[in-house]
Amino acid sequence: MDFAQLLDYIIIACVGGLGSILANRGIAVFNDGLRPIMPEYLEGKITRRELAATSFALSFGLVIGFGIPISIGTTIIVAHSILLAADIIGTWTPNNKWGTVLAGGIGALYSIGVMIGLQFVVDLFAMLPVDFLGSLGSIAGPVFVAFAVFPAIAVAYQHGFLKGIIAFIITFVAYLLVAKFGTFNVAGSKLSLSPEGMSLMVAMLVMIGFAMTKKGDGSGANTSLLSIFAERVARIRKNWIWLALMGGFIACASSLLIVAVDVLPHQLMNKGEYNEAAIATIARAIGFIPLVFSTAIVTGVYGMAGTTMVFGIGLLLREHPVLAFFAGALCMYLEVILLATITKGLDKFPGIRDMGEHIRSSMTKVIEIALLIGSAIACNMIAPSIGYFWLIGFYLLNRTAKKPIVDLAVGPIATILLGVLVNILHVLGMI
Repeated sequence: MDFAQLLDYIIIACVGGLGSILANRGIAVFNDGLRPIMPEYLEGKITRRELAATSFALSFGLVIGFGIPISIGTTIIVAHSILLAADIIGTWTPNNKWGTVLAGGIGALYSIGVMIGLQFVVDLFAMLPVDFLGSLGSIAGPVFVAFAVFPAIAVAYQHGFLKGIIAFIITFVAYLLVAKFGTFNVAGSKLSLSPEGMSLMVAMLVMIGFAMTKKGDGSGANTSLLSIFAERVARIRKNWIWLALMGGFIACASSLLIVAVDVLPHQLMNKGEYNEAAIATIARAIGFIPLVFSTAIVTGVYGMAGTTMVFGIGLLLREHPVLAFFAGALCMYLEVILLATITKGLDKFPGIRDMGEHIRSSMTKVIEIALLIGSAIACNMIAPSIGYFWLIGFYLLNRTAKKPIVDLAVGPIATILLGVLVNILHVLGMI
């Protein structure tokens, strides 16, 4: 094992270990759906067992059905594989000193295990009589192209169908223009802009532009929230050192090209388009500021990766992990310290303040549909005669289950199960 590989293992262990500690202590979680539940536990309204069960229900399907399947076959891990698991590990370990130590240890070992295990899975698939690993890469294909449409959908949710159509057309035209004219010669070198990354940036600007057209009415909603939940805001600021360390480790991991915040940056990084991946990551983070800040104020629990800006900082400082660590720590520190100031400022632009939930809803819907389409393509590649039959049946039957798999995870799980089934049928001589 060389030094570079050892450093990768150390950094990913720090990310997973510290993330689990933050969840264990109720300082921060990654799953936006879990954050509103945390105050219920912290105030004694639900038990630790109920919190753990909720965390597992919200995150496990996304870990095994989204994060890990998308990460398989690459050297870059989708952050959900580590940080959502940290939510589970942190909430399932006891709420005491030894539980915190246990959470850190399990989180670190799990994260290293993911890095090692992904390669093991790749090697295992290669030994199967029907190698379907290559087909799994098709699952994220539609996400890579379609991700840039989510701001237009968010605009439609927030401002109506007509403005959503306008945002969609602008995004579409931006994609076509960059695809056609986005290659330049700079100092004798060819520079190519990513149509996906640049159209996403344009779409985010359009979304923010529409949101800014709604002027404040003087109600001061966020200022009122800060007054009501001042104690919870103070709790977040009190834990700034832990959050800054987490921001530093995540930025460091991003600079080493170990983790990606989401599917689009993940795919861009796999293609070596790191600047475009950074642009897409930062654009995504800007859109998430209202959601992260508003839920942080109300719950007193911060996002494990903050606004996720630290991932973009890491990409901009790739191959400089030490500098990325300090820049990421500073970024997270500023997010925490300026939480109240920025939130008050959003009162002047209530449209921006309110767009957070629309961003989350639209992004989830786009990824759900894109993963389902990608899974259908992958299933048909694995078994041309039964692939579509298998996926559609699996998807619709899942909806009738008493405890259905979350929609994001249905397609990837169905595809992997089909790959295993095809190998069993091959051994039995049925195909």
